[in-house]
Amino acid sequence: MMKNSISASKASLVFFLYQMISALDVPLDLSQPPTITQQSPKDYIVDPRENIVIQCEAKGKPPPSFSWTRNGTHFDIDKDEQVTMKPNSGTLVINIMNGGKAEAYEGVYQCTARNERGAAISNNIVIRPSRSPLWTKEKLEPNQVREGDSLVLHCRPPVGLPPPIIFWMDNAFQRLPQSERVSQGLNGDLYFSNVQPEDTREDYICYARFNHTQTIQQKQPISVKVFSMDSLNDTIAANLSDTDIYGAKPVTERPPILLTPTGTTSNKVELRGNVLLLECIAAGLPTPVIRWIKEGGELPANRTFFENFKKTLKIIDVSEADSGNYKCIARNILGSTHHVISVTVKAAPYWITAPRNLVLSPGEDGTLICRANGNPKPSISWLANGVPIAIAPEDPSRKVDGDTIIFSAVQERSSAVYQCNASNEYGYLLANAFVNVLAEPPRILTPANKLYQVILDSPALIDCAYFGSPKPEIEWFKGVKGSILRGNEYVFHDNGTLEIPVAQKDSTGTYTCVARNELGKIQNEVQLEVKDPTMIIKQPEYKVIQRYGHVSFECIIKHDSTLIPTVIWLKDNDELPDDERFLVGKDNLTIMNVTDKDDGTYTCIVNTTLDSVSASAVLTVVARPNPPFDLELTGQLERSIELSWIPGDENNSPITSFVIEYEDGLHEPGVWHYQTEVPGSQTTVQLKLSPYVNYSFRVIAVNEIGRSQPSEPSEQYLTKSANPDENPSNVQGIGSEPDNLVITWESLKGFQSNGPGLQYKVSWRQKDVDDEWTSVVVANVSKYIVSGTPTFVPYEIKVQALNDLGYAPEPSEVIGHSGEDLPMVAPGNVQVHVINSTLAKVHWDPVPLKSVRGHLQGYKVYYWKVQSLSRRSKRHIEKKILTFRGNKTFGMLPGLEPYSSYKLNVRVVNGKGEGPASPDRVFKTPEGVPSSPSFLKITNPTLDSLTLEWGSPTHPNGVLISYILKFQPINNTHELGPLVEIRIPANESSLILKNLNYSTRYKFYFNAQTSVGSGSQITEEAVTIMDEVQPLYPRIRNVTTAAAETYANISWEYEGPDHANFYVEYGVAGSKEDWKKEIVNGSRSFFVLKGLTPGTAYKVRVGAEGLSGFRSSEDVFETGPAMASRQVDIATQGWFIGLMCAVALLILILLIVCFIRRNKGGKYPVKEKEDAHADPEIQPMKEDDGTFGEYSDAEDHKPLKKGSRTPSDRTVKKEDSDDSLVDYGEGVNGQFNEDGSFIGQYSGKKEKEPAEGNESSEAPSPVNAMNSFV
Repeated sequence: MMKNSISASKASLVFFLYQMISALDVPLDLSQPPTITQQSPKDYIVDPRENIVIQCEAKGKPPPSFSWTRNGTHFDIDKDEQVTMKPNSGTLVINIMNGGKAEAYEGVYQCTARNERGAAISNNIVIRPSRSPLWTKEKLEPNQVREGDSLVLHCRPPVGLPPPIIFWMDNAFQRLPQSERVSQGLNGDLYFSNVQPEDTREDYICYARFNHTQTIQQKQPISVKVFSMDSLNDTIAANLSDTDIYGAKPVTERPPILLTPTGTTSNKVELRGNVLLLECIAAGLPTPVIRWIKEGGELPANRTFFENFKKTLKIIDVSEADSGNYKCIARNILGSTHHVISVTVKAAPYWITAPRNLVLSPGEDGTLICRANGNPKPSISWLANGVPIAIAPEDPSRKVDGDTIIFSAVQERSSAVYQCNASNEYGYLLANAFVNVLAEPPRILTPANKLYQVILDSPALIDCAYFGSPKPEIEWFKGVKGSILRGNEYVFHDNGTLEIPVAQKDSTGTYTCVARNELGKIQNEVQLEVKDPTMIIKQPEYKVIQRYGHVSFECIIKHDSTLIPTVIWLKDNDELPDDERFLVGKDNLTIMNVTDKDDGTYTCIVNTTLDSVSASAVLTVVARPNPPFDLELTGQLERSIELSWIPGDENNSPITSFVIEYEDGLHEPGVWHYQTEVPGSQTTVQLKLSPYVNYSFRVIAVNEIGRSQPSEPSEQYLTKSANPDENPSNVQGIGSEPDNLVITWESLKGFQSNGPGLQYKVSWRQKDVDDEWTSVVVANVSKYIVSGTPTFVPYEIKVQALNDLGYAPEPSEVIGHSGEDLPMVAPGNVQVHVINSTLAKVHWDPVPLKSVRGHLQGYKVYYWKVQSLSRRSKRHIEKKILTFRGNKTFGMLPGLEPYSSYKLNVRVVNGKGEGPASPDRVFKTPEGVPSSPSFLKITNPTLDSLTLEWGSPTHPNGVLISYILKFQPINNTHELGPLVEIRIPANESSLILKNLNYSTRYKFYFNAQTSVGSGSQITEEAVTIMDEVQPLYPRIRNVTTAAAETYANISWEYEGPDHANFYVEYGVAGSKEDWKKEIVNGSRSFFVLKGLTPGTAYKVRVGAEGLSGFRSSEDVFETGPAMASRQVDIATQGWFIGLMCAVALLILILLIVCFIRRNKGGKYPVKEKEDAHADPEIQPMKEDDGTFGEYSDAEDHKPLKKGSRTPSDRTVKKEDSDDSLVDYGEGVNGQFNEDGSFIGQYSGKKEKEPAEGNESSEAPSPVNAMNSFV
C-alpha cells in the first residue's frame, strides 16, 4: 500500500488558514492595545511542595503594564515577600520552597494587561494545591464467604485533589488478576460475581496513586476465606451464625443480580465533549455476561468502546445527541436482569463566533460579534477595558446590541479592549478583542523575492502579508509586464494570499503583489518554482517468510533532480530495531535471520523539502507451530479414553491437523507409535485402546510449514488384561526340504497380546486325507518345522494365539505344502515352427503335474546355433535361455541368425530347480538379406576408367546371387548426375569401369543380394585423372570398420597434402540425429570409437579439417551383441586342450628331427620351406620389441597382439583357413590392440585378395602361430 503524507504545500495551506483567522495583525512597531498571549489554566492544581507559577503574558504598543486581583480584590504583590513578578511580564512566582505554604495562596486570580490604548484581562484562574491524604485507620474483619456467593471488597480511598487512580495488588506488588468473574469497578471496589476456592488469600490490598504529588497510599490488607460446603467442619460451623450455615445449601447455580448500580433505573449527567462511562457489574453462577444497548437508537459508531470485560460502556467526545436511555443486560443460563441508565448531556458554553480584533481607520464603521452556545444557553455580557460596559466611560461611536457591539465613525479615542463573557451553570468563556483606530499607508510584510517551491499538481500558496489602515486592496500580476491575474484558475484570499489550486510546470515564474489604499501604494515580487513529485516506482511487497530466513523489501524512487530525498524505514510506525540483522541499502531493506519479533508492517518513507511519500508492506513470519500443552485424559474406560489438549501458537500458519502418538511403557518403553490424526479445529479425540497396555499419549501439531515438537507426554493409563483379540497374520506353510513343512507367521505385537504369557497353538493336517489335527503349543516365536512329511503334498494349517487369560477366536485355515523336489519328467512332443529368418515358435506338451513335484514355475527353452549354412565355420556353442512363466506350452525365439542351423530343448521348472531336458530338436532358419560388403576399394584411376575391388559381406545370411553397383557423377557444386546401375555376378570381387568422363568425381553405391533381397549398401567416391597426371585432390578412401560390443576401430587411407588433421563423424544408422564428431590426434589413419551400444547399427565417415566439404563416403557397421549369461570358455574345452597337446607333441617331434638332420649335415623339409618362402607373417619375434606373437579367446575381450604387418593398401584380407579361432568367438567384427590398431588377420571377415609384394595372402593359423616358437 502507498500513501502520500502532507506535502509542504498542504502544510502551507494549514498555516494559511491560521493566517486568515488572525488577518491584519498589527505590526508591533505601531500603536495597539494589549493582547493576552499566554495564561495559566482556569482550574490550576499545583504541587504544594513546589513554587507556584501563575502565567500572564501580553503584547502591545506601548508595552503593557500588569496588575492582579485575588478573590475579586487588588493583589498587592509588593507587600508579600514570597510573591514576585517576572520582568517585562505579568507572570507571578509564589515562593513555596523557601517557607511559603501553598494553602495560604488558594484563591481566584485574574491578570490585567494595560497601556494607553486599553486593558486586556485573563480568565479567572483558580489556584488549588494538590492533596494526597492518608487512609483513615479502620479495623478490617476477615471476609468469610461460601463458594459460589458474590463478594465486594471496598476500597474507599481518601478524598484527594485530583482524585487518585485505584488499583489492587498483593504483598508481592503483583497486580491481582481480573476476569469476567473478578473485576474492579469505577469507584475502585473489587467485585466478585462468584467466589471460588482459589480466591482465598490474606493480601487483597487497595492502592491509591496521586499523580500530582507522585505518591501512592496503601490500604490495610483484606483477608478473604472461601468455604466449600463439602469441607465445612463443626469448628467453623460453631463460629458462624445459624443463618450462615444451617440455612445454607450446597453450591448451586444462581441467576444474575446487579451489584452496581442498584435498582432498575438510574440517572447520569455528563458534559459535552467529555468521556461518558457507564458501568454494570452483576453477580451470579455461572458468571453472567454483560450486553449494552441504547433504547430507541444505536450506540455511536467509532466512539463506542467496551472495557472491563464489557462491564463498562465508554463513549468518547459525547454530544447532546448521545442523551438517552442505555440498558445493560446481565445474563447466564438461569436467566437475566437489566438496568436502565438515563443519560443527559449538558454543555458548558462553547464558541459559535468569538470576537476578533478590529483595526479601523478614523471615520470607519465596524462590529464586534460574540456568539456562544451551551446547555442551558449561556448569557452574554460585555466589558470594556476590564470594566462592565454599563459603567465604562461613554463612547459615542459605540452601541451595544446583545451579542454585538456596533461602531460608527470611530475616532482615535475609540481604541479600547473589549471582553465578552459567556456563562452558564457549567462554566464560562472569556475573550478579549481590541478596537484599534489607526491611519497607515499599505505595507507588505512578506520578504521581497521570496522563493516558493511546490510540487506539480498540488496547490501553490503565494503569500502577500500586508497591513494598512484603511485596509488595502490587493492585486496580483505574473511576470515583469504581466497583466492582472483573474479567472477561475486562481483563488484570491482576504489575507492577500494568491492560491493556484493545481500548479503546473508553466506556473513557474515571477509574481508581483500590489497593495494600495487611499494613503499609498506598494508592491513586492516573489518567485515560484514547480517541481516534479517524488514517487516510489517499486514499492515493498507483502512477504511471507519462514523463521530464520532472509527477506528483502524494495523501495525504488524517482524524484526531481533538484531535490535531495531522504529514505527512512519504519516498523509498525516506529523506528527500526537497533539490530545488526536489519541492513538498510540504497533502495532496499534486508532482514537477516528473521525471527517472530520481526513480524509487522514495514514502511518506506521518502522525504524531500517539499513532499513526502510512503509505501508499506506486511511481513508475516511463519514457522512450525508450537507444541500443544496441558494434555488431559478423561472418560477412562477399558477399551477407550478421551484425550484433550490446548494448541500452541500456530505462528501465523494455521494448524491443519493434530497427530496423536502413543507409547506402550509395558512392552516398548521409549518407542512412540502413530495412533490417529484429527483436523486442526479439533482439540479432543476419543481413542480406542487395547488391553494390557500402559498408555502414554503425546500430540504433534501440523501446519503448512511442518510439524511441531511433540507435546509433553500425558499421564499413564494401564488397561486391564484380556484374551487376545486376534491371531497371527501371514500364516504360511512352505517346505524347505522334500520331507518337511515349515510353518511361519507374523507374531503379534506387544500391545496385541492383551495380557501376559503370550503363546501360539500351531495345528496342521494333510489336506484331502481323513486325518485328525496335530497340534503343538509353542512359545512366542514365529516358526515351527514339521518333519517326516511326504514330498509336496498340501496341508491345512492354522495358528491360534493364547495368553494366561485364554485363547483368541478360532483362527482361519490356510493351505501350505511340504517341500519340493526336482521335476522327474521332461516336456514331450517338442515342435519348432520357423516363422522367418530371425524368429521361430516352439511348442511342447505340458508335463503331468504330479511329476513336477513342486509349484510349477514355468518352462525353460535352451537353444543354440550349431553352424551357419552359408559357410562351414565352427563356432563356440553359445547356449541361450528363454523362460516362459506358468503353464505355457509355447514360446517365441527372437533374434535368430538367418540361414543357420539351431538346436533346442525344453525343461520344466519348479521351486526346487529344473527337470531333465527334452531331446534336442534341430531347425534351420531361411535366408535373409546380407550385410553390406566388407569393403569397397577404388584403384588405378585413368582418364576414362576406374578399378573397383570389394569384399564379400561379413554376414551373407544366405547364398549371394549378385552384387548391385550404382554410380553417378558429381559436379563442382556437389550436384548429382544421372544414376547408372550394374548387376555383377556373386563370384566376382573386382570390376573395371570404362568409358567414364575424365577429371570427374563419381559417387558409388554398392550392395549384395540374396534370393530374399538386397542388403545395406556401402558408398565411396573416386575421381578420374586428367592428362594421365596423378590427381591433386585429396581423398579419403577405403574406410573400414571392425566393431566389438561397445567400441569400434575405424581405419582409412588418405591421399593428399601432408599434415592433414582428421576427424571421425558417426551416428546411429537410420537416425535423424546430428552426427557426433571426434577429433583424431595427429595425422594417424585410425581411430577407436568408444562408448557404443551393443547390437546397434552405426554409420561413420571420416573428414579432414580445413578442407571444406571434404569427407569420405559413409560406412555402416554393427556392434556385437551383449554377452550372454552363460558363455563357453575355449580354454576349458576338451577339444582345445587336446589340440594344444597335439601341437606340443608335433613341435617336440620336429625338434628331434631337426636335431638328427643337423647332426647328419642335411636340410630338413620344414627348414627348406621356411628358407624358400621367407614369409614375414610367421616370424617368431616382433620386429620392434622382440616379444612373441599372441592370440586370445574372444570371450575375454582381450585384444590380440599383431604378429604381422598390415597390407600396404590398409585393406584387411580374409584368411584361407575356415578353422581359425575367431570362428569360435562371439561374432564380433574384429579385435584391436590396446593402442587401437587393427588386427585383421584373426577377424575372419574379409575376402581373400591376391598377394602384393612379398606379403603373404594367408593369415597364420593357430598351428603356424605355434610354429613361431621353433
